[in-house]
Amino acid sequence: MPYPIAHVMFFVFCICAVAVYTTIVALLRRDISYREIAHILLLLAIGGFFALYPDIMAVYNLIVHGNMAHCYIGAIPTHSLIFSSSAIVLGAIIGYVLYREQGKALYTGLFAFSASLSHLLLDDLEGTCIHYLYPISNQEINLFSYIGAGFTRDDLVHSLLVAHTPIIFLVVVMMLALFALSHLGFEFRYRPEK
Repeated sequence: MPYPIAHVMFFVFCICAVAVYTTIVALLRRDISYREIAHILLLLAIGGFFALYPDIMAVYNLIVHGNMAHCYIGAIPTHSLIFSSSAIVLGAIIGYVLYREQGKALYTGLFAFSASLSHLLLDDLEGTCIHYLYPISNQEINLFSYIGAGFTRDDLVHSLLVAHTPIIFLVVVMMLALFALSHLGFEFRYRPEK
């Protein structure tokens, strides 16, 4: 398991690089207000929290049981797509409290979901097996271990799909974050009016 700061940095600097770029350019041009800076920092704080969301049980277990066990809430694995999808609901609630608009609340939820998925990506990249398909399957999967899988004559299509799945997952998470950010005021130029 990578350190918590690594999860936050991976999400902010790799998945949300456009937000960092937009902020730096706006600061250098000095065409950004303190209110807009607060909005940007709030979005990055939401992203940072949800980048650590699958490890939320580590805090509870550290306080109550004195250990760092963090992979389950009861029988549900926290490192799964089903648990990460709960970030949509929590992020949408936070977005509605902040913006009082249903559209922006939904995009804040999608942003939180992409942050939670980035946690799974980084853990998977580190070599941890993830319960991606829980409750359909309880099998642990490490997608990035299949990248170097060789092609077989018998099952070429399967080999191609397996080898490209982690890259497709990474691109989907990045596109989800960019889609949410574009509706929250970010592109390659920050637009506060959105």
